[in-house]
Amino acid sequence: MNDKFDLHTHTLASGHAYSTLAEMIQAAASKGLELYGCTDHAPAMPGTLGSFYFQNFKVIPRKLHGIQIIMGAELNILDPTGKVDLPESTLARLDYGIASIHPPCYSGKTMQENTSAYLKALENPFIQIIGHPDDGRFPTDYETLAAAAAQHHKLLEVNNSSLSPRGFRANARQNYQTLLEYCRKYKTHIILDSDAHICFDVGNHSYVHQLLEEMDFPEDLVVNTSLKKLAEFLPEGIFDPE
Repeated sequence: MNDKFDLHTHTLASGHAYSTLAEMIQAAASKGLELYGCTDHAPAMPGTLGSFYFQNFKVIPRKLHGIQIIMGAELNILDPTGKVDLPESTLARLDYGIASIHPPCYSGKTMQENTSAYLKALENPFIQIIGHPDDGRFPTDYETLAAAAAQHHKLLEVNNSSLSPRGFRANARQNYQTLLEYCRKYKTHIILDSDAHICFDVGNHSYVHQLLEEMDFPEDLVVNTSLKKLAEFLPEGIFDPE
């Protein structure tokens, strides 16, 4: 599988990442990607920046080193209502949004609450991707999630960092096996992302590829193989799919 892009990455601005935006873009170009997306953590994550950071993306070039650049945010889902930590006025300025559950930021506890949090996030027009829905610390009804993502025409992420042997999310591999079978059933599209927190990891989807090959997951449900496929899920005009 020939990946064309990586849309879940973090720079120094996230507070616990180690490369600059320029270094991340250069790394993406050197690995032959056609599109690079930056999604620093939104304000509820300890150590990251305030909303002003996400309101000034207009100063960033949209093409460097031969690749296109889009700027979004990894939003924190705060509670079972799907509330996230940037106002709509700021969300409207972003190219795209990834919404994720993180322990320091989220208040839900039960499977019903966790599933509700994801479902409500899927209803948000400024959210296109659900990030790493794989953490066993937050049990989720994966059949309901996969069906809802297909219904709302949103992407579910398969996160390479979660699948790393050094990953800290509980039972991620087993949870993805379950989720991906439901994605197959409901024809839910997925996106492969590195969740890179350092430039050397940009575009690294190796653990995801291994899992998809083992499961014989259909490539037509993976958007990473084509900018045109990705463009069907992101806001119109933020990059050139040709």
